[in-house]
This record gives sequence, C-alpha cells and structure tokens, in this order.
Amino acid sequence: MHGTPLGPTPPMPVPTEKLQFAMPPMHDSVEEERRHRKERLAGALRTFGRLGFEDGVSGHITARDPQFTDCFWVNPFGMPFKHVTVSDLVLANSDGQVIDGRHHVNQAAFTVHSQVHAARPDVVAVAHCHSVHGRALAALGELLDPITQESCAFYEDHALYDTYTGVVVDAEEGRRIATALGSRKALVLRNHGLLTVGDSVDAAAWWFISMERSSQVQLTARAAGRPVLIDHRAAVATREQLGGDLVAWINYQPMWQDISRSEPDLLS
Repeated sequence: MHGTPLGPTPPMPVPTEKLQFAMPPMHDSVEEERRHRKERLAGALRTFGRLGFEDGVSGHITARDPQFTDCFWVNPFGMPFKHVTVSDLVLANSDGQVIDGRHHVNQAAFTVHSQVHAARPDVVAVAHCHSVHGRALAALGELLDPITQESCAFYEDHALYDTYTGVVVDAEEGRRIATALGSRKALVLRNHGLLTVGDSVDAAAWWFISMERSSQVQLTARAAGRPVLIDHRAAVATREQLGGDLVAWINYQPMWQDISRSEPDLLS
C-alpha cells in the first residue's frame, strides 16, 4: 500500500527581526528632535483640517520645544489648518510672546495650553479644537461612557471641567483647567469642547481624534437606544492595554503616513 505523496515544503516564516514595525524615533540632537516635533505638528494640524475639527480661528495644537522647555510651537493665528507648513509654525514663550515666527499667536491658545504645559512637564503636546461631537458631549456636561473598546482607553483617565466663563483669556482660568486635567490624558470642557495631551504630538493628536469619535458613537448610540456599559473590570483591563501613549503613537502612524505622503509640502 503506497502512502500519500508529500506536497511541496511550505516556505519558512520570515524571521521576526526582519519585519518592519514603526516605533517612536530616537534623536541625536536637539535640532533633530525640534524638527521632528514641528513636522508632526504641521501634519497633525493638516489632519485635523481634513477631519473638519477647525471652526473659524478656534482650535490649536501645541508642542513643547525640546530645548526651551517653557516654550511651545503652535499654529499661526488665522491660518487654515490645511495650509500650515513647518516654516509657518510659531514659537511662543511662557508669557505668550512670539520668539520665533512671522505670525501672531491665538491668545486663548496661549492661556490654556501654556498652563497645561507648565503643570504637566511630562506632556509634549496639547490638542484642543471645537469639534462637532466633542462640543455636543461637552454641552451635556458628561464624560465618555465605557461602551466601546476605544472609549475604554479613556475610562477613569479623563475628567470634566464643570464650568464655563466664556473665551479663556485669563491665566487663572487656564490654571484651573490644568488642575482639572490633573495627571489624566483628556478633559471635557463643559459647553466648550475637548482637550487631550500626550508625550508626543502623535499621541495627543490620536487621543483627540479617538475622543471625538468616541463622543460621536456615544451620542449616536444614546439616540438609538440604551447603550450597554462594559463592566468596570473589563474597562480597566482594556484601558491598561490600549490607553498608553505608545499605543496612541502607533495608532496614529497610518494618518501620519497618509498626510506626509499625499501632502509633502507640509514639510517645507
């Protein structure tokens, strides 16, 4: 009795060390790190513009300078997010004065972002925009519920700033916002919008995008019926898996690749 003929030998797996997997880069100099942060900042602003987060002159993303750590790079006042290039970015000091750049700084950006940067030396970037679904959630004065895997990343790691006093131009108000944020990654500003932070521009941008989308899902689910909450233990476990800035950085990379390849002029 003859045995079944053996088929072709299957190909060997590619060694893991030969597979590509992007990780946050290391920098050899302050100048290199500054350039990297500015490139990612311009790319994040353009991405936010694509996603419709811009509303008039409202909305800003800031990135701490790696050398002058009490100064931050920010989008120019009045310039469309979709047009921002690296050379357009403005560096402001802790007093809101422009020390590098050709444009004015939005005073509200300075007031809120500078206070958050001052209170959180671990934070590299801060994102705040008047996005539609973030404003809708803020109008309810509510936090995100743990109803999806994505929203669990914010479970017990975001807070509500439960007041509204108009456009923020007072440093004390900025300090109160920073205090409400505490050590968390995100804040719902009641009747105002969302604010997120991260240890990289990529992380802060991803948290804002994910928080805006989670707000949309929550509002949609609630309009359709009664959302089912994920239980506390599972929500915490999911946050521990997905709620770190490294995971946010990784999640953001497809967006960075898209914007930097399709609009390479942002690097100019």
